[in-house]
Amino acid sequence: MNRFLPDDDAVFQATAAVSLASTRTRASSSHPDARRPASRSTPPPAVLAEHVHKTHLRGRIAVHALVDASLAVADGEFVAIMGPSGSGKSTLLNLIAGLDVPTAGTIHVRDRCVSAMSDDEATAFRCRHIGIIYQDFNLFPDLTIDENVSVPLLLAGRSRKEIRERVAAVLDHVGITDRARHFPAEVSGGELQRAAIARALVAEPAIMLADEPTGNLDSVTAERIMTEIRRAVDEQHRTVLMVTHDPRAAAYADRIARLRDGAFEGVD
Repeated sequence: MNRFLPDDDAVFQATAAVSLASTRTRASSSHPDARRPASRSTPPPAVLAEHVHKTHLRGRIAVHALVDASLAVADGEFVAIMGPSGSGKSTLLNLIAGLDVPTAGTIHVRDRCVSAMSDDEATAFRCRHIGIIYQDFNLFPDLTIDENVSVPLLLAGRSRKEIRERVAAVLDHVGITDRARHFPAEVSGGELQRAAIARALVAEPAIMLADEPTGNLDSVTAERIMTEIRRAVDEQHRTVLMVTHDPRAAAYADRIARLRDGAFEGVD
């Protein structure tokens, strides 16, 4: 069957997988619309992490993933987060995405306190405002590339006509229109990452979070992917936070924030 959009079972599976991705444990916020008071002359940062701590318990042992970490990212800025493995980089991205909550401190995204939201509030907010690019792509193997890219729009309740038009446009933008009807197993690693970028862009989020987007790619493909991410900043005014170990990828960013042992030790 030549279908552009997933059938009802595929939509249900995709929706369930995205909805269950959250590991948050906080109850519903009593003030879900609370906003930070902003200066009249200075717009609030697109992302603001203030004195964030995150502690995981492994049996009786407390593992401190983040320790008093603070970071402000301006609207339309591209910030790379670097640091050794285990320094808290991916943990911070998960907190900003609302997939988890800090042990202490606050996370504000687009002037909303994500760390105080309930699961449902965080999921709805993420669908509207945040696109995520994963190192391992996180594409559904039983959906074609265009179907995978359409998932955020399906979750947002967009019309089928709008989904078709928007998916076609974003696949053209990242240069994989000819792979639209292929399944993930049928395309290259670089094409999979372009599909992941297309999925992150399709709902036109203000903020993109990228976790090691070039980690599984050869140098030529990695350069192409970083060019696409940079275009999202320069041409579409996206705000990007990218975790990376690769200094060549970090060179595309406006700033580099360095994490070590759960705390920022400097911003270049």
